[in-house]
Amino acid sequence: MRLELGLRLRQTLAPQLIQSLKMLQMPVLKLEQVLRQELSTNPMLEEVEAIEVVDEPDPSNSELTEPPVESSPDEKIDWESYLGEDSEFVPHRFSEHPEEQWERAPVFELTLYDHLVEQLNFSKLSPEEIEIGEFIIGNLDPSGLLGSISVPELAEALKAPVEKVEHVLKVIQGFDPPGVGARDLQESLLIQLEQRGLADSLEARIVREHWHELDRKTHMQLSKALDVPMERVKEAMEELRTLSPRPAQGRFTAAAMPVIPDLIVERLDDEYVVFHNDRNLPRLRVTAAYRDVLRRGSNSEEEIKKYVKDKLEQARWLINAINQRRTTMIKVMEAIVEEQKEFFDKGASFLKPLRMSDIANRVEMNVATVSRVSKEKYVQTPQGVFEIKSFFTGGVERSDGDAVTRRSVKTRI
Repeated sequence: MRLELGLRLRQTLAPQLIQSLKMLQMPVLKLEQVLRQELSTNPMLEEVEAIEVVDEPDPSNSELTEPPVESSPDEKIDWESYLGEDSEFVPHRFSEHPEEQWERAPVFELTLYDHLVEQLNFSKLSPEEIEIGEFIIGNLDPSGLLGSISVPELAEALKAPVEKVEHVLKVIQGFDPPGVGARDLQESLLIQLEQRGLADSLEARIVREHWHELDRKTHMQLSKALDVPMERVKEAMEELRTLSPRPAQGRFTAAAMPVIPDLIVERLDDEYVVFHNDRNLPRLRVTAAYRDVLRRGSNSEEEIKKYVKDKLEQARWLINAINQRRTTMIKVMEAIVEEQKEFFDKGASFLKPLRMSDIANRVEMNVATVSRVSKEKYVQTPQGVFEIKSFFTGGVERSDGDAVTRRSVKTRI
């Protein structure tokens, strides 16, 4: 045993920077949830319902050291003042436009929940049991299994007897598709065998008695353990392969998620202008009362002062991070618009090949930052609503040497 001294290079990220990167990756709906959560947990933040007109600060006044909240898209972010006195987040288009009417196509697609609730309503259960059944169905995963929550947990959440919940679950397990409502894969296969009239068959014995070593035992080993001919074991295994490990897989659509564009590109005269769609985000500011208490000092305990100071820094950081997120997204989208101007003018067939690295070099950012801006975010354009990452696409070379995107080729076809 010996002690050694060595040098090692290692990159470390501050917790605030890590969370800032996570916020950059969030879609606008998720960001709204995070901001609402922060409002409920941080007493230093308050929501301003109406736009207040604030006079411009006097540069000669040394007490007013807060930099402006709005940042120019071309401005470099001064990380030295990352926790500066920014005290307000104002959505970019908070009061510019009234509520717009979004067109919604009347499309109906049957979901697993709808299919099971319809069967539940035709069952001979009491209204109380139907309510329990709806709660159970709502907790099924997309494959139709009840794997993430146990029956006692369901009973506790419903304030109902475990026996009654078990009874309703047993009824649901008899619904179509076969195997739905099972607590695990083993139970799902047994339910499917039971509905085929094979509850007491060799197939059911294999699943019931040798489930955990099924993938490790050969047909010969199973034949000896079950004391049946090996040919019969092979036939039983063939039958088991016809069962579905995911009862609802491929039959039902997932519930439609609303698509809210994070960015809006509008044409004004001959130019395209990029806006951040933050009309639904709460308008935040640091509560002035707490900040004044810290500036004047107080007789409070040091522990209370530290708590207030920590929450104040968190509030300031959050506001700076939101503004940084908005500036970064607009800057990236403006670069995309410049590169794909023909697409915005003429349509999808004029989309040209573009790589994330091209935009990253243009805006002087890391490719990972551009990737975070593009992931799971949408932009509303004069040509329709598109996922941002759809603007980054490879291409094929034409006979004249120019490149054309695969989407353009499909559109031509």
